[in-house]
Amino acid sequence: MTKIREITKKLIEFRDQRDWSQFHNSKDLAIALSIEASELMELFLWKNSEDADISKVKDELADVLSFAFLIANNYGFDIGQIIDDKISKNEIKYPIDKAKGNAKKYNEL
Repeated sequence: MTKIREITKKLIEFRDQRDWSQFHNSKDLAIALSIEASELMELFLWKNSEDADISKVKDELADVLSFAFLIANNYGFDIGQIIDDKISKNEIKYPIDKAKGNAKKYNEL
């Protein structure tokens, strides 16, 4: 997870050099993340997946990930750990024998 820590450090340095930390409370970061996720979705609207502009997908995905990393930083979360924890929870919710090849939500399996 060293690379994630390095990226988060760069994001914080970029933010702090511009005195933006005052705007980066968790609520506003979550709102910004949602807006960026919508901008990412917009790139696929009315198109086949392969028709989306890849360079724009990269930019919008970077924005989504950046805001997610900053939210995690605000709470002192270890990104690798919280993802591992969520995978463990999902392994229980979605056992292979019931979920394999099935797009149903866990409560419908």
